[in-house]
Amino acid sequence: MRNQIFLLGLAAALAGCQSTPTINSTPTSSTVAAEAPLFYAGADLSYVNEMEDCGARFLVNGEARDPVHIFADAGTNLVRVRLWHNPRWTNYSNFEDAAKMLARAKQAGLPVLLDFHYSDTWADPEKQIVPAAWEHIVGDTAALGDALYRYTFDSLAELERRGLVPDMVQVGNETNNEILQTAESMQHETIDWHRNAALLDRGLQAVADFNRQHNTDIQRMLHIAQPENALSWFADAEKYLQQDYELIGLSYYGKWSEYSVSSVGEAIVELREKFGKDVIIVETSYPWTLKNYDQAENVLGSDSLVPGYPATAEGQLRYLDDLANTVKNAGGIGVVYWEPAWVSTQCKTLWGQGSHWENAGMFDPARHNAPLPSLAFFKRHATTPAAEMGTDKKSAMKNTEDKQ
Repeated sequence: MRNQIFLLGLAAALAGCQSTPTINSTPTSSTVAAEAPLFYAGADLSYVNEMEDCGARFLVNGEARDPVHIFADAGTNLVRVRLWHNPRWTNYSNFEDAAKMLARAKQAGLPVLLDFHYSDTWADPEKQIVPAAWEHIVGDTAALGDALYRYTFDSLAELERRGLVPDMVQVGNETNNEILQTAESMQHETIDWHRNAALLDRGLQAVADFNRQHNTDIQRMLHIAQPENALSWFADAEKYLQQDYELIGLSYYGKWSEYSVSSVGEAIVELREKFGKDVIIVETSYPWTLKNYDQAENVLGSDSLVPGYPATAEGQLRYLDDLANTVKNAGGIGVVYWEPAWVSTQCKTLWGQGSHWENAGMFDPARHNAPLPSLAFFKRHATTPAAEMGTDKKSAMKNTEDKQ
Protein backbone atom coordinates (compact mmCIF):
# COMPACT_ATOMS: atom_id res chain seq x y z
CA MET A 1 0.00 0.00 0.00
CA ARG A 2 1.44 3.32 -0.92
CA ASN A 3 1.04 6.96 -0.03
CA GLN A 4 -1.46 7.51 -2.84
CA ILE A 5 -4.01 6.64 -0.19
CA PHE A 6 -3.63 10.24 0.88
CA LEU A 7 -4.81 11.29 -2.59
CA LEU A 8 -8.13 9.48 -2.58
CA GLY A 9 -10.39 10.20 -5.53
CA LEU A 10 -14.18 10.31 -5.54
CA ALA A 11 -16.00 7.33 -7.03
CA ALA A 12 -19.70 7.41 -7.89
CA ALA A 13 -20.61 4.95 -10.60
CA LEU A 14 -22.70 1.96 -9.51
CA ALA A 15 -22.16 -1.65 -10.48
CA GLY A 16 -24.87 -4.29 -10.82
CA CYS A 17 -25.63 -7.23 -8.58
CA GLN A 18 -22.96 -9.93 -8.41
CA SER A 19 -23.31 -13.68 -8.26
CA THR A 20 -21.80 -15.84 -5.53
CA PRO A 21 -19.13 -18.26 -6.71
CA THR A 22 -19.15 -21.90 -5.77
CA ILE A 23 -16.03 -22.09 -3.66
CA ASN A 24 -15.36 -25.80 -4.12
CA SER A 25 -16.29 -25.90 -7.78
CA THR A 26 -14.39 -27.98 -10.32
CA PRO A 27 -11.47 -25.97 -11.77
CA THR A 28 -12.08 -24.47 -15.17
CA SER A 29 -10.01 -24.99 -18.28
CA SER A 30 -7.78 -22.09 -17.19
CA THR A 31 -6.51 -24.15 -14.27
CA VAL A 32 -2.88 -25.18 -14.62
CA ALA A 33 -2.33 -28.92 -14.38
CA ALA A 34 -1.27 -30.35 -11.03
CA GLU A 35 2.17 -31.25 -12.35
CA ALA A 36 2.81 -27.67 -13.50
CA PRO A 37 5.63 -25.65 -11.91
CA LEU A 38 5.09 -24.02 -8.54
CA PHE A 39 2.69 -21.09 -8.65
CA TYR A 40 1.38 -19.17 -5.67
CA ALA A 41 -2.11 -17.73 -5.76
CA GLY A 42 -2.00 -15.77 -2.51
CA ALA A 43 -3.93 -13.30 -0.40
CA ASP A 44 -2.78 -10.56 1.96
CA LEU A 45 -4.99 -11.08 5.02
CA SER A 46 -3.37 -8.49 7.29
CA TYR A 47 -6.69 -6.71 7.92
CA VAL A 48 -8.73 -9.79 8.86
CA ASN A 49 -8.25 -9.65 12.64
CA GLU A 50 -9.20 -5.97 12.73
CA MET A 51 -12.20 -6.45 10.45
CA GLU A 52 -13.61 -9.17 12.68
CA ASP A 53 -13.04 -7.05 15.81
CA CYS A 54 -14.91 -4.28 13.98
CA GLY A 55 -17.92 -6.58 13.57
CA ALA A 56 -17.40 -7.84 10.03
CA ARG A 57 -18.90 -11.22 9.17
CA PHE A 58 -18.14 -13.18 6.02
CA LEU A 59 -20.91 -15.35 4.61
CA VAL A 60 -20.75 -18.38 2.34
CA ASN A 61 -24.15 -19.63 1.18
CA GLY A 62 -25.69 -17.53 3.94
CA GLU A 63 -23.56 -19.05 6.70
CA ALA A 64 -20.89 -17.11 8.62
CA ARG A 65 -17.44 -18.59 8.06
CA ASP A 66 -13.91 -17.96 9.30
CA PRO A 67 -12.43 -15.82 6.49
CA VAL A 68 -9.05 -17.59 6.71
CA HIS A 69 -10.78 -20.89 6.08
CA ILE A 70 -12.80 -19.34 3.27
CA PHE A 71 -9.54 -18.56 1.50
CA ALA A 72 -8.03 -21.96 2.32
CA ASP A 73 -11.10 -23.72 0.93
CA ALA A 74 -10.97 -21.48 -2.14
CA GLY A 75 -7.49 -22.80 -2.97
CA THR A 76 -5.25 -20.03 -1.62
CA ASN A 77 -1.74 -21.37 -1.08
CA LEU A 78 0.04 -18.33 0.42
CA VAL A 79 -0.98 -15.77 3.07
CA ARG A 80 0.86 -12.46 3.32
CA VAL A 81 0.99 -10.71 6.71
CA ARG A 82 2.36 -7.22 7.41
CA LEU A 83 4.35 -6.33 10.52
CA TRP A 84 4.95 -2.83 11.86
CA HIS A 85 7.56 -2.22 14.55
CA ASN A 86 5.58 -0.46 17.28
CA PRO A 87 2.48 1.27 15.84
CA ARG A 88 1.05 3.29 18.72
CA TRP A 89 -1.72 4.66 16.49
CA THR A 90 -3.36 1.25 16.06
CA ASN A 91 -3.64 -2.06 17.89
CA TYR A 92 -3.09 -4.01 14.68
CA SER A 93 -0.17 -5.14 12.51
CA ASN A 94 2.03 -5.15 15.62
CA PHE A 95 3.85 -8.33 16.59
CA GLU A 96 0.99 -9.90 18.52
CA ASP A 97 -1.54 -9.20 15.77
CA ALA A 98 0.80 -10.57 13.10
CA ALA A 99 1.49 -13.65 15.21
CA LYS A 100 -2.24 -14.19 15.61
CA MET A 101 -2.70 -14.20 11.84
CA LEU A 102 0.28 -16.50 11.36
CA ALA A 103 -1.30 -18.91 13.83
CA ARG A 104 -4.62 -18.77 11.97
CA ALA A 105 -2.93 -19.33 8.63
CA LYS A 106 -0.83 -22.20 9.93
CA GLN A 107 -3.89 -23.80 11.52
CA ALA A 108 -5.55 -23.66 8.10
CA GLY A 109 -2.50 -25.29 6.50
CA LEU A 110 -1.40 -22.15 4.65
CA PRO A 111 2.22 -21.01 4.14
CA VAL A 112 3.00 -17.44 5.16
CA LEU A 113 4.96 -14.52 3.73
CA LEU A 114 5.85 -12.17 6.61
CA ASP A 115 6.26 -8.56 5.50
CA PHE A 116 8.63 -6.52 7.70
CA HIS A 117 7.86 -2.83 7.05
CA TYR A 118 10.64 -1.64 9.39
CA SER A 119 8.44 1.29 10.36
CA ASP A 120 5.68 2.13 12.83
CA THR A 121 3.33 2.86 9.94
CA TRP A 122 2.88 2.23 6.22
CA ALA A 123 6.19 1.93 4.40
CA ASP A 124 5.85 2.62 0.68
CA PRO A 125 7.78 4.12 -2.26
CA GLU A 126 7.53 7.63 -0.83
CA LYS A 127 7.71 6.90 2.91
CA GLN A 128 10.30 4.76 4.66
CA ILE A 129 10.02 6.25 8.15
CA VAL A 130 12.36 4.86 10.80
CA PRO A 131 10.63 3.40 13.89
CA ALA A 132 10.46 5.90 16.73
CA ALA A 133 12.52 3.56 18.92
CA TRP A 134 15.44 3.81 16.47
CA GLU A 135 15.23 7.47 15.53
CA HIS A 136 18.02 8.45 17.92
CA ILE A 137 20.50 6.26 15.98
CA VAL A 138 19.30 7.10 12.48
CA GLY A 139 22.62 8.82 11.71
CA ASP A 140 24.69 5.84 12.87
CA THR A 141 24.41 3.26 10.11
CA ALA A 142 26.26 0.53 12.03
CA ALA A 143 24.11 0.92 15.15
CA LEU A 144 20.94 1.16 13.10
CA GLY A 145 21.89 -1.96 11.18
CA ASP A 146 22.48 -3.79 14.45
CA ALA A 147 19.02 -2.78 15.68
CA LEU A 148 17.44 -3.95 12.43
CA TYR A 149 19.34 -7.24 12.59
CA ARG A 150 18.39 -7.96 16.19
CA TYR A 151 14.73 -7.04 15.67
CA THR A 152 14.47 -9.29 12.61
CA PHE A 153 16.26 -12.21 14.24
CA ASP A 154 14.42 -11.91 17.57
CA SER A 155 11.03 -11.65 15.86
CA LEU A 156 11.71 -14.88 13.98
CA ALA A 157 13.00 -16.55 17.17
CA GLU A 158 9.84 -15.66 19.05
CA LEU A 159 7.70 -16.92 16.19
CA GLU A 160 9.66 -20.17 16.22
CA ARG A 161 9.09 -20.49 19.96
CA ARG A 162 5.36 -20.33 19.20
CA GLY A 163 5.60 -22.75 16.28
CA LEU A 164 4.89 -20.00 13.76
CA VAL A 165 7.99 -19.74 11.57
CA PRO A 166 7.04 -18.05 8.26
CA ASP A 167 7.94 -19.60 4.92
CA MET A 168 9.11 -16.33 3.36
CA VAL A 169 10.20 -12.96 4.73
CA GLN A 170 10.16 -9.56 3.07
CA VAL A 171 13.15 -7.50 4.16
CA GLY A 172 11.27 -4.22 3.82
CA ASN A 173 8.10 -3.17 2.05
CA GLU A 174 8.13 -1.32 -1.29
CA THR A 175 11.67 -0.15 -0.62
CA ASN A 176 11.93 2.00 -3.76
CA ASN A 177 13.13 4.75 -1.46
CA GLU A 178 16.05 4.56 0.98
CA ILE A 179 14.93 2.75 4.12
CA LEU A 180 14.89 3.99 7.73
CA GLN A 181 14.76 7.75 7.19
CA THR A 182 13.16 10.38 9.38
CA ALA A 183 9.94 11.98 8.18
CA GLU A 184 11.52 15.44 8.42
CA SER A 185 14.50 14.64 6.21
CA MET A 186 12.94 12.12 3.83
CA GLN A 187 14.92 11.88 0.58
CA HIS A 188 12.88 10.87 -2.49
CA GLU A 189 15.11 11.59 -5.46
CA THR A 190 18.35 9.88 -4.50
CA ILE A 191 19.46 6.83 -2.53
CA ASP A 192 22.65 6.66 -0.50
CA TRP A 193 23.38 3.13 -1.64
CA HIS A 194 26.26 2.57 0.76
CA ARG A 195 23.91 3.20 3.67
CA ASN A 196 20.85 1.57 2.08
CA ALA A 197 22.66 -1.63 1.14
CA ALA A 198 24.34 -1.86 4.53
CA LEU A 199 20.93 -1.78 6.24
CA LEU A 200 19.23 -4.18 3.85
CA ASP A 201 22.20 -6.53 4.19
CA ARG A 202 21.65 -6.68 7.94
CA GLY A 203 18.04 -7.72 7.48
CA LEU A 204 18.99 -10.35 4.89
CA GLN A 205 21.81 -11.58 7.12
CA ALA A 206 19.46 -11.90 10.10
CA VAL A 207 17.21 -14.29 8.16
CA ALA A 208 20.19 -16.24 6.81
CA ASP A 209 21.70 -16.57 10.30
CA PHE A 210 18.35 -17.65 11.71
CA ASN A 211 18.07 -20.32 9.02
CA ARG A 212 21.53 -21.65 9.80
CA GLN A 213 21.06 -21.68 13.54
CA HIS A 214 17.55 -23.15 13.54
CA ASN A 215 17.70 -25.46 10.51
CA THR A 216 14.92 -23.58 8.75
CA ASP A 217 14.60 -22.54 5.11
CA ILE A 218 12.89 -19.14 5.17
CA GLN A 219 13.11 -17.54 1.73
CA ARG A 220 14.26 -13.90 1.63
CA MET A 221 12.51 -11.34 -0.55
CA LEU A 222 13.24 -7.75 -1.59
CA HIS A 223 10.10 -5.87 -2.64
CA ILE A 224 9.75 -2.95 -5.06
CA ALA A 225 6.59 -1.17 -6.23
CA GLN A 226 5.97 -1.33 -9.99
CA PRO A 227 8.07 -3.46 -12.36
CA GLU A 228 9.63 -0.50 -14.20
CA ASN A 229 11.09 0.74 -10.91
CA ALA A 230 12.36 -2.72 -10.02
CA LEU A 231 14.46 -2.96 -13.16
CA SER A 232 16.60 0.02 -12.20
CA TRP A 233 16.49 -0.58 -8.42
CA PHE A 234 17.82 -4.13 -8.58
CA ALA A 235 20.52 -3.08 -11.02
CA ASP A 236 21.75 -0.59 -8.40
CA ALA A 237 21.29 -3.05 -5.55
CA GLU A 238 23.40 -5.62 -7.38
CA LYS A 239 26.38 -3.26 -7.18
CA TYR A 240 26.21 -2.77 -3.42
CA LEU A 241 24.49 -5.67 -1.63
CA GLN A 242 26.78 -8.21 0.01
CA GLN A 243 24.06 -10.61 1.14
CA ASP A 244 22.04 -12.75 -1.25
CA TYR A 245 18.26 -13.20 -1.43
CA GLU A 246 15.99 -15.72 -3.13
CA LEU A 247 12.97 -13.75 -4.31
CA ILE A 248 12.04 -10.52 -6.08
CA GLY A 249 8.66 -9.22 -4.94
CA LEU A 250 6.70 -6.69 -6.99
CA SER A 251 3.69 -4.50 -6.45
CA TYR A 252 1.77 -4.20 -9.70
CA TYR A 253 -1.17 -1.82 -10.06
CA GLY A 254 -2.20 -0.68 -13.52
CA LYS A 255 -3.05 2.73 -12.07
CA TRP A 256 0.61 3.40 -11.27
CA SER A 257 2.47 1.32 -13.85
CA GLU A 258 3.48 1.85 -17.46
CA TYR A 259 3.12 -1.91 -18.05
CA SER A 260 -0.17 -3.43 -19.15
CA VAL A 261 -1.57 -6.74 -17.93
CA SER A 262 -0.33 -8.34 -21.14
CA SER A 263 3.13 -6.69 -21.16
CA VAL A 264 4.15 -6.94 -17.50
CA GLY A 265 5.63 -10.33 -18.31
CA GLU A 266 8.37 -8.57 -20.27
CA ALA A 267 9.64 -6.97 -17.06
CA ILE A 268 9.39 -10.26 -15.17
CA VAL A 269 11.45 -12.05 -17.83
CA GLU A 270 14.07 -9.30 -17.72
CA LEU A 271 14.28 -9.40 -13.92
CA ARG A 272 14.65 -13.18 -13.91
CA GLU A 273 17.31 -13.19 -16.60
CA LYS A 274 19.35 -10.30 -15.20
CA PHE A 275 19.30 -11.24 -11.53
CA GLY A 276 18.61 -14.98 -11.48
CA LYS A 277 15.78 -14.76 -8.93
CA ASP A 278 12.23 -16.05 -8.81
CA VAL A 279 9.69 -13.24 -9.18
CA ILE A 280 6.35 -12.92 -7.38
CA ILE A 281 3.77 -10.17 -7.67
CA VAL A 282 3.02 -9.76 -3.96
CA GLU A 283 0.51 -6.94 -4.39
CA THR A 284 -2.15 -6.37 -7.01
CA SER A 285 -5.82 -5.46 -6.99
CA TYR A 286 -8.69 -4.44 -9.24
CA PRO A 287 -12.10 -2.83 -8.55
CA TRP A 288 -15.22 -4.90 -9.08
CA THR A 289 -17.38 -1.79 -8.65
CA LEU A 290 -16.94 1.97 -8.49
CA LYS A 291 -19.54 2.32 -5.77
CA ASN A 292 -18.43 3.59 -2.37
CA TYR A 293 -20.17 1.83 0.53
CA ASP A 294 -18.97 4.07 3.37
CA GLN A 295 -17.41 7.43 4.26
CA ALA A 296 -13.87 6.32 3.40
CA GLU A 297 -13.14 7.26 -0.20
CA ASN A 298 -11.92 4.47 -2.44
CA VAL A 299 -8.32 4.46 -3.65
CA LEU A 300 -9.09 2.57 -6.85
CA GLY A 301 -11.60 4.67 -8.76
CA SER A 302 -12.43 5.15 -12.41
CA ASP A 303 -8.83 6.24 -13.08
CA SER A 304 -7.74 2.70 -12.15
CA LEU A 305 -9.68 0.96 -14.90
CA VAL A 306 -7.84 -0.81 -17.69
CA PRO A 307 -9.36 -1.29 -21.17
CA GLY A 308 -10.98 -4.71 -21.40
CA TYR A 309 -11.57 -4.96 -17.67
CA PRO A 310 -14.76 -3.19 -16.57
CA ALA A 311 -15.43 -2.49 -12.89
CA THR A 312 -17.63 -5.55 -12.52
CA ALA A 313 -17.26 -8.84 -10.70
CA GLU A 314 -16.55 -10.53 -14.02
CA GLY A 315 -14.03 -7.84 -14.98
CA GLN A 316 -12.17 -8.28 -11.70
CA LEU A 317 -11.87 -12.04 -12.18
CA ARG A 318 -10.81 -11.63 -15.82
CA TYR A 319 -8.08 -9.21 -14.72
CA LEU A 320 -6.73 -11.75 -12.23
CA ASP A 321 -6.93 -14.66 -14.67
CA ASP A 322 -5.10 -12.73 -17.38
CA LEU A 323 -2.47 -11.34 -15.01
CA ALA A 324 -1.77 -14.77 -13.51
CA ASN A 325 -1.41 -16.29 -16.97
CA THR A 326 0.94 -13.49 -18.02
CA VAL A 327 3.09 -14.02 -14.93
CA LYS A 328 3.19 -17.79 -15.44
CA ASN A 329 4.11 -17.45 -19.10
CA ALA A 330 6.99 -15.18 -18.08
CA GLY A 331 8.28 -17.70 -15.54
CA GLY A 332 7.02 -15.84 -12.47
CA ILE A 333 5.95 -17.97 -9.52
CA GLY A 334 2.99 -16.16 -8.01
CA VAL A 335 0.38 -13.45 -7.69
CA VAL A 336 -0.82 -12.24 -4.27
CA TYR A 337 -4.03 -10.21 -4.01
CA TRP A 338 -3.79 -7.20 -1.74
CA GLU A 339 -6.35 -7.01 1.06
CA PRO A 340 -9.30 -8.98 -0.38
CA ALA A 341 -10.95 -8.95 3.06
CA TRP A 342 -10.60 -5.23 3.85
CA VAL A 343 -14.36 -4.79 3.96
CA SER A 344 -16.54 -1.90 5.07
CA THR A 345 -17.10 -1.57 8.83
CA GLN A 346 -17.73 1.20 11.35
CA CYS A 347 -14.06 1.33 12.31
CA LYS A 348 -11.82 4.21 11.27
CA THR A 349 -8.58 4.44 9.35
CA LEU A 350 -6.13 7.33 9.43
CA TRP A 351 -8.15 8.89 6.61
CA GLY A 352 -11.82 8.05 7.14
CA GLN A 353 -14.46 5.72 8.56
CA GLY A 354 -14.86 2.44 6.75
CA SER A 355 -12.63 0.86 4.10
CA HIS A 356 -10.76 2.53 1.27
CA TRP A 357 -10.68 -0.80 -0.57
CA GLU A 358 -14.08 -2.51 -0.27
CA ASN A 359 -14.74 -1.89 -3.97
CA ALA A 360 -11.58 -3.86 -4.80
CA GLY A 361 -12.02 -6.65 -2.26
CA MET A 362 -13.46 -10.09 -2.84
CA PHE A 363 -16.66 -9.74 -0.82
CA ASP A 364 -19.90 -7.92 -1.59
CA PRO A 365 -20.98 -5.45 1.14
CA ALA A 366 -24.50 -5.35 -0.31
CA ARG A 367 -24.87 -9.07 0.37
CA HIS A 368 -23.42 -9.25 3.90
CA ASN A 369 -19.90 -9.86 2.60
CA ALA A 370 -20.76 -12.86 0.47
CA PRO A 371 -17.86 -13.96 -1.77
CA LEU A 372 -17.49 -12.50 -5.23
CA PRO A 373 -16.63 -14.61 -8.30
CA SER A 374 -13.00 -13.46 -8.04
CA LEU A 375 -12.48 -15.91 -5.20
CA ALA A 376 -12.30 -18.58 -7.91
CA PHE A 377 -8.90 -17.11 -8.91
CA PHE A 378 -7.07 -19.10 -6.25
CA LYS A 379 -8.23 -22.58 -7.23
CA ARG A 380 -7.76 -21.77 -10.90
CA HIS A 381 -4.12 -20.82 -10.55
CA ALA A 382 -2.52 -22.27 -7.39
CA THR A 383 -0.47 -25.29 -8.46
CA THR A 384 0.95 -26.53 -5.18
CA PRO A 385 -1.36 -27.65 -2.33
CA ALA A 386 -0.83 -25.56 0.79
CA ALA A 387 -0.15 -28.63 2.92
CA GLU A 388 2.98 -29.39 0.88
CA MET A 389 4.51 -25.93 1.32
CA GLY A 390 4.95 -25.55 5.10
CA THR A 391 8.32 -24.69 6.64
CA ASP A 392 8.59 -28.24 7.98
CA LYS A 393 8.74 -29.45 4.37
CA LYS A 394 11.63 -28.99 1.97
CA SER A 395 11.15 -25.76 0.04
CA ALA A 396 10.23 -26.13 -3.61
CA MET A 397 12.34 -23.12 -4.45
CA LYS A 398 16.10 -23.15 -4.92
CA ASN A 399 17.98 -21.84 -1.91
CA THR A 400 21.04 -19.80 -2.75
CA GLU A 401 24.13 -19.13 -0.67
CA ASP A 402 25.14 -15.70 0.61
CA LYS A 403 27.64 -13.80 -1.49
CA GLN A 404 31.15 -13.89 -0.13
